[in-house]
Amino acid sequence: MSDLTLYIGNKNYSSWSMRPWIALTACGIAFNEKLIPFDDTGGNPLFREFSPTGRVPLLQHGEFRVWESLAIIEYAAELFPDAGIWPADRESRSLARSISMEMLSGFRALRGACPMNIRRHRRSIALPEGVMDDVARISTIWREMRQRSGGPFLFGAFSGADAMFAPVVNRFDTYELTDDPETLDYMAAMKTDPAWIKWRDAALAETWIVAADEA
Repeated sequence: MSDLTLYIGNKNYSSWSMRPWIALTACGIAFNEKLIPFDDTGGNPLFREFSPTGRVPLLQHGEFRVWESLAIIEYAAELFPDAGIWPADRESRSLARSISMEMLSGFRALRGACPMNIRRHRRSIALPEGVMDDVARISTIWREMRQRSGGPFLFGAFSGADAMFAPVVNRFDTYELTDDPETLDYMAAMKTDPAWIKWRDAALAETWIVAADEA
């Protein structure tokens, strides 16, 4: 049994939980999963029992705990240096971290208007200002990284950078935000990855409804 435990929220909605979960799963790192569903507002007072921020995800390793998606991915990369969470060469590794940080801190228009919702039927919605600028920038990132690496993922093989953008793939698909062939090709690679499929199938089986995330 693994000595790593990942605390997450609903798989249908929790984009930040999806990121470290899919990174660990795709890279073959064993962990125990503890899913605590959101309440009606997209939080849960129970999160405070294990998380200093009152949010998920959180990774527990023995008595040590680390929170925030990218920090969890970084910790796992140091704990399992041969798992391939980050690209092997320095320049690619730096680029992977750069675009992961851009995802972490940016694209607020997209994230605000188009919450991750894996069960949602595909259809477009009226979009506020800034969303399509975010879509254009993300599409450029994906295109440039895959042209540089040869694909099918951003740095050739699946990496932590792909994990950081995984919820965006769902957003692009669910809200029909792009018809660009190169962008769709990357999305297809992500959606056929076994880790993605495992998360998606579990999300589709959930019955919880969080009204705040039903755009």
